[in-house]
Order: sequence, then C-alpha cells, then structure tokens
Amino acid sequence: MKKIFYILLLIFQISLAQTGFEQGNKFYEKENYLAAISSYESVSNSGKQSAELYFNLGNCYYKLHKVAPAIYNYEKALLLSPNDTEIKTNLEFARKMAIDDIKVIPKVGFSKLIQDFTAKYYYDTWAWIDVAFAFLFLLFFVGYYFSHSTVLKRVFFFGMFFWLLGIGLSTASGFYEKGRMDSERPAIVFAETASVKSEPKISATDAFVLHEGTKVYILESIANWKKVELTDETTGWIEESAVKEIKN
Repeated sequence: MKKIFYILLLIFQISLAQTGFEQGNKFYEKENYLAAISSYESVSNSGKQSAELYFNLGNCYYKLHKVAPAIYNYEKALLLSPNDTEIKTNLEFARKMAIDDIKVIPKVGFSKLIQDFTAKYYYDTWAWIDVAFAFLFLLFFVGYYFSHSTVLKRVFFFGMFFWLLGIGLSTASGFYEKGRMDSERPAIVFAETASVKSEPKISATDAFVLHEGTKVYILESIANWKKVELTDETTGWIEESAVKEIKN
C-alpha cells in the first residue's frame, strides 16, 4: 500500500512540476518575466532540475537586467548540459553585464596538458567513448578469433591492443574529469558590492572589491566566511551571504 502511495505522490509531483514549467513558458511568451520566474522557481524548489528549466530562468533574469541570478542560472544549466552552445552564448552575453573583468591566467606544465585534454569532453561523454572503444575491442576480438588468415589475425591483434589503450585512456580521462569537477566549488557573487578581506573577519583590511555576477571558486569555509579564488589566482575572504554556490 505504501508503494502505491509513493508512486501516486511521485506522479503528482511530476505532473505539478510539468504544469509549473508550462505555466512559466506561457508567462515568458507574454513577457511577464516576474510571473515566469515565480513559476520556474516553484518547479526548482520542488526538486525538479533540468538544463531547460535553468536556461529559461536565466533568460528571465537577463531580460530584467538582473546580472547575478542570470549568470547563476545559466551556469547551473551548463552543468547539466555542458555542450549546449545556446547556453554558452547566453552566458557570455550575461557576463558582459558584470562590472568586474577578471583576467584568466592560463595554467602551465604537465597538469595543464592533462586538463586541456580531459576538458575536451564532459565526464559522461568520456564514458560513452569508453563504451564505443569497448565495442570496437569486442569486434576485433571476434575477428581475431574467427579469422583463419595469419595477416588478418595480426591486424586484429594489434587492433585489439590499440582499442584496449583507448579504453584505458578514456576511462582515466573520465575519472580525472569527474574528480576535477567534483573538487571545484564555483559560486556567483550576489551582493551588489562585496569587500574581499585579507582575513576572515570584518576588521581585516580589504584585499579587493567584487561586484554582482562575478564567478569565484570557494577554497575553504570558516564560520560565515569563505575563502575564494578568482581566475587570475587572486584569493581572499568573503562573507558567506555575499555568494551563492552553483552546485547547491
């Protein structure tokens, strides 16, 4: 009986979320962006997540010239659909509204080469590449097993070795990219102006000032303070209330 209750509850929640999403789309088409945001947020608060939902939320906030929420929702959409060019394009437009122009210091060395290679694909894409290589390995194994020609056996044998290397490489790349993604804690500054301190206390000197919409990476947390790093490798302490983590 309990199972039936939970199934019915799940169906009801899905139906409610779908209704809220469709209602939000109708409000958006009528350019009633505040009402659309309310509908979309109700879906998000119910636990329903999708790239399309956050993308639409980002569009609403962008139309209202709200920098931080627009960038925040585009970033969340990109996490769920990392290869979506439309999300990337809109995110770039939203970033142009932000005041801070933080330079990106490129990494150097062997770690950069590894990261540049693994970052070409999202970790779940690496998993599909792994499956494709495994399938090719199986085909070559079948060819090797049933082939009666010495030349063909050699071709299939070396082919098996090649695809086996591909399986190992794609597996390692996927795990590396997954680990890198999990270790990062990106956040968006929501405060209109936020002082970044040299130490985690109000009386500390200001290291620099950030404005809404700027993306930071959280390194550690102490009480109501978070140590953040910018893409130019500058670090400092910011109040917890001034930022919102993207992965939450």
